[in-house]
Amino acid sequence: MGQGQQEKVTTSLAGAVSEEISASLAPVDAELERRYPGDPGTRQPVHTVYVPGDVFAADTVRSWGDRALAALDEHAPDAESFAAVLGLSDDLAEPVHARVRAKLEREPIEDLRVDFEDGYGNRPDAEEDEAAARAARLIAQACAGGTSRPEAGGGTAAPYMGIRMKCMEAPVRARGIRTLDIFLTGLMEAGGLPAGLVLTLPKVTYAEQVTAMARLLDAFEKTHGLEPGRIGFEIQIETSQSILAADGTATVARMIQAAEGRATGLHYGTFDYSACLGVSAAHQASDHPAADHAKAVMQVAAAGTGVRVSDGSTNVLPVGPTEKVHAAWRLHYGLTRRALARAYYQGWDMHPGHIPTRYAAVFAFYREGFEQAAARLARYANRTGGDVMDEPATAKALSGYLLRGLDCGALDIGEVARLTGLTRADLGSFAAPRRGDLTASA
Repeated sequence: MGQGQQEKVTTSLAGAVSEEISASLAPVDAELERRYPGDPGTRQPVHTVYVPGDVFAADTVRSWGDRALAALDEHAPDAESFAAVLGLSDDLAEPVHARVRAKLEREPIEDLRVDFEDGYGNRPDAEEDEAAARAARLIAQACAGGTSRPEAGGGTAAPYMGIRMKCMEAPVRARGIRTLDIFLTGLMEAGGLPAGLVLTLPKVTYAEQVTAMARLLDAFEKTHGLEPGRIGFEIQIETSQSILAADGTATVARMIQAAEGRATGLHYGTFDYSACLGVSAAHQASDHPAADHAKAVMQVAAAGTGVRVSDGSTNVLPVGPTEKVHAAWRLHYGLTRRALARAYYQGWDMHPGHIPTRYAAVFAFYREGFEQAAARLARYANRTGGDVMDEPATAKALSGYLLRGLDCGALDIGEVARLTGLTRADLGSFAAPRRGDLTASA
């Protein structure tokens, strides 16, 4: 055939065949869109800090930042010493240290949960009532003031704030529901629900408990004339039954569906889950094989649903003499880096001393891979060659990586734009492609 001659195209199937197939798959198409809408494209905090309900105060966010800065000044006062503790490369030492300090000054906590469960315990009803009302008042005031330092005229809010109630099991169910009602009602009376409101339902064992939480929130929304589905919640995975049901199915997958679109996250509870499996106290850690299995099931169940997965915590606190603090920092840094490599982009922090290494691990993770990721995405966007053939799914991962780095403060939009030639909106379009765009060349 001569060059430029048009190829003859023939088909064998009648158009009605394709139409019939499309009609038969229409319910599946609708189910895919409903069950797997993809990531919401909003910011995911890199950590969650838990503070007991009786300890939470107006200055908690700032206090944690100041205590974290004091720990840094005492045990690693400069970039060189901080890098030596954590094993940072020379080219990362100064930018990571500088960004950690700036973060601790500007936004020390990204997500704060006022705890009315294990961290609070069982108290007289009047005492918990008062603590729940107080939490609502303080969070409302903080969110109204903003996230800047108090001396700069702002408030002491974290971008995300909320409570962890008691679970839906019979002995504490009524108490948990009442605490949640007092808290949400207090927020409404103070001016409405803040944009960054997050609620956590702990110790979920059956999908029916998730359904009950969804119905509870639906009733609250109707009472206050709120938009249906306005209030979401995290599901805390702390029991073996939440991973594997009695019939051998993955309970956590059913839990996501039972939330009726309200589930925002799955949070792994390191110590309750480990204890449930009989792991001895000395070996209860987020890198235990039992923990890896649970989080892998959570990750697969959540994939594509828009529900984010969070790692747990370490109970080894960076306190005491410098040698002990450095050992705890290295452990926490290593666990955080390990989680990031496994696509667990969020975890728990239990002490102000954990904050410096949380941000150091996150910033190092994004900065050390930044230039390579930016170059690959730029080649993909410009359809230019390279030593790696990237597809839409990889472009989605690359852009998601850069967006997470921007959200937490590891990267600046100027440097990302300089190396990629892309705006934040461009990154967002690559990170959340339409289903057909993602699968077209896979």
